[in-house]
Amino acid sequence: MGKDAPLRSDAQQNRERILSVALAELTRSADVPLSVIAKKARVGQGTLYRHFSSREALVLEVYRNEVQQATDAAARLLDTRAPDQALREWMDLLARFAMAKAGLSDALHKAISAPGSPGKPGHDRLIAAIELLLKANEQAGTIRPGVTADDFMLAVSGLWQIGPEDGHARADRLLDLVMDGLRAGAPGKPPGTLER
Repeated sequence: MGKDAPLRSDAQQNRERILSVALAELTRSADVPLSVIAKKARVGQGTLYRHFSSREALVLEVYRNEVQQATDAAARLLDTRAPDQALREWMDLLARFAMAKAGLSDALHKAISAPGSPGKPGHDRLIAAIELLLKANEQAGTIRPGVTADDFMLAVSGLWQIGPEDGHARADRLLDLVMDGLRAGAPGKPPGTLER
């Protein structure tokens, strides 16, 4: 079977369980033994290694999977919500991603520092999702014109300082401030009209 060949449904379920357990366990401890992840995912170590050849490969795939979920959500939200609501809901997803990444950061740092590592995956996809959301909002007149993905990332960079123990309330306050700032000067809606 080639590297990009689709997995059988049971193999796909095993892979998804491994990723889910790995995210939870690696968030708690960067050094969790892979045998613990395999046991909690209800797979043998051989199955884990068939999917992920090394600890670094598993950590990078956990991170890539989290980025993928966040980026896929941007278009899905724009299909079902007004642009400003889609952006704000996506910001909530970004907050959850940032909090998971904060817990995963030690393991991720070790993985991307390993010899031969391809580096941190997914940054370009995240930027593309942000650009999609910003463009939709600029066209709708719900945010000030000219905001770039870099501007946005700098504005929300505080998310990466909030750990899971700080909870979502702090992230909500920060993101409400960012959203208010994005709306200030928007040509289509007066500030404060976003319904949540």
